[in-house]
Amino acid sequence: MPELPEVESMKLQLAKFLKGHKITSVVVNNRTTFQGDEKNIIGGKVIGTRRFGKVSVIDLDNGYSILTHVKLTGQYIYRGANLPNPRSLSPKVTGGIPGPHTLVIFKLDNKGILYYNDVRRFGWIKITKSEEVKTNSFIGKLGPEPPVVQDFTGQKLTLELFKQILSKTSRPIKIVLMDQEKMGGVGNIYANDALWLAGIDPRRKAKSIEGKAAEELYKAVLTVLKAGLKYGGASELAFVTPDGEEGEYQNHTLAYGHEGELCSRCKKAKFEKYFLGGRGTYVCPVCQK
Repeated sequence: MPELPEVESMKLQLAKFLKGHKITSVVVNNRTTFQGDEKNIIGGKVIGTRRFGKVSVIDLDNGYSILTHVKLTGQYIYRGANLPNPRSLSPKVTGGIPGPHTLVIFKLDNKGILYYNDVRRFGWIKITKSEEVKTNSFIGKLGPEPPVVQDFTGQKLTLELFKQILSKTSRPIKIVLMDQEKMGGVGNIYANDALWLAGIDPRRKAKSIEGKAAEELYKAVLTVLKAGLKYGGASELAFVTPDGEEGEYQNHTLAYGHEGELCSRCKKAKFEKYFLGGRGTYVCPVCQK
């Protein structure tokens, strides 16, 4: 599932491609995916984009906003004047655009089009008043976010707050890192890499991580998220940016996906994989304690 770096990369491109465009019509091919009345956004001009954890927001000048959680396979693809020479679509855009998995089409002025594709159909798009975005039932539950994006306006996850969160639970640390109500934006790929970078076993009780260890883990979370942003996110599964291209972080992971490979740090053991909380977990049995 796309995490903070992927959704931030998507948000930035949507801001670049959509700003100034007016929505002229909306084609909804799947009502389960699209929540709200499309009439409320027709005629609205895009004035900016925001992100809350893994949720992207497109704000319009008529007081309405488009909230989207792409979940596992959701994809926004833009075509129009603000992307004059697009490269070929990634093969991860299954069926192309428009295609059998195109669930919503936003038609824009100046011959612009924004497609929403979703093979698994787990994602959602919700139309809401802009003033109610922060109180949305999903966004309102999000925990503080690691401070890796300068223009983020929500609550920031400081080191002291991070330590407080860890001290209050005996759950495995990897589960806590991925709990969006504890901290927003960290998912499986970056949790795996941060724990390896900090030398911490994913199964270790969160409250046992104190002092220097907690500080090192906090720094590791920031480091891997910044790397994800640098490489435009990870496209291991279905993620693509709105220009139809892939991110590159999957080629730079530290632990995630390295099962059976020699640990690059200790060079004494190979990465092992097991499932924790239903998610693939990668660990060096020598380095991570």
